[in-house]
Amino acid sequence: MEKNICGIQQVGIGVKNAQEAWRWYRDVFGMDINVFEDTATAKLMLPYTNGQQCDRYAALAMNMEGGGGFEIWQHTNIAPKPPVFDVQLGDTGIFICKMKCRNVQKAFEEHQAKGLDILGKLTRDPQDHWHYYLRDPYNNIFEVVEEENHYWKQKSVTGGVAGVVIGVSDMEEAKKVYVDILRYDQVVFDDVGQFVDLEGLPGGEQKYRRVLLKHKPRTGPFSKLLGPTQIELIQPIDRHPKKIYQDRIWGELGYIHLCFDIVGMDLLKDECEQKGFPFTVNSADSFDMGTAAGHFSYISDPDGTPIEFVETHKLPIIEKFGWFMNLKGRDPKKSLPDWMVRTLAFSRVKD
Repeated sequence: MEKNICGIQQVGIGVKNAQEAWRWYRDVFGMDINVFEDTATAKLMLPYTNGQQCDRYAALAMNMEGGGGFEIWQHTNIAPKPPVFDVQLGDTGIFICKMKCRNVQKAFEEHQAKGLDILGKLTRDPQDHWHYYLRDPYNNIFEVVEEENHYWKQKSVTGGVAGVVIGVSDMEEAKKVYVDILRYDQVVFDDVGQFVDLEGLPGGEQKYRRVLLKHKPRTGPFSKLLGPTQIELIQPIDRHPKKIYQDRIWGELGYIHLCFDIVGMDLLKDECEQKGFPFTVNSADSFDMGTAAGHFSYISDPDGTPIEFVETHKLPIIEKFGWFMNLKGRDPKKSLPDWMVRTLAFSRVKD
């Protein structure tokens, strides 16, 4: 047996005002499914918070079009700080969140019409796919990318999370996590140089090694909803990158982690230890996130970027009726029936 990675469950986003940010993400990206909300103390994240326990609010928002979600995360006992320097492409950590889109040109026109902060222009990437970058009001950069695979067509011009762009200091070392453990083992391109499509980004005119990775089809309970994803690794050639979270703690402003939905936590733990990336955090059996429950853990990539794993045990469908989705004991590679996954739509937030 081996662990089963079902897909990107969510990207964590640290913000000052979670409710305000969530409204913006609903309007622009259609992230209107409230999977859970929870207020508590993050007691287990000490390796990433300088040993201090942090009070926080967190909400998991998704889009029924498919793709991963956002864990919208707000410190409630400290004022979260932005980066202590001007972050550039290639600085280590999660720099860009990719959003899946059936029609990139249409999305670009709608986002232009909304007056959003679009960085650069609509252009093609090295695999000749249309894409563009935009920045939210909180200084987070998103990339809208071509992805025809969608779960359930929605009104929004984008689906959910299609992957991330991560800055690394050593490409071959980074692959030990992203290729060997996370199984992004299909290389779409691996190029070195200056890239026209990056010119609108901070530092985008510099020279980089740029590697786009994809994966074989995933299996598991939510694999159809989460869908195919990609990870783009960026290594600066002419400078040593800085750490995006330098002099800050996890949960402060920006992208705080990349989270995978998995089955087989104990098997994953053994594999990560054998490959030199032991768990830095382990909730040990089951945790509660308000009405959701499961088992979570973290590892760090070679540059210290947090990677989370969640084995979901229970999710609310209609909480007030006590209707929950119990995932324990299911075939780890079998998808949940569509009717069951689509009950998440009962938790849609309407503005």
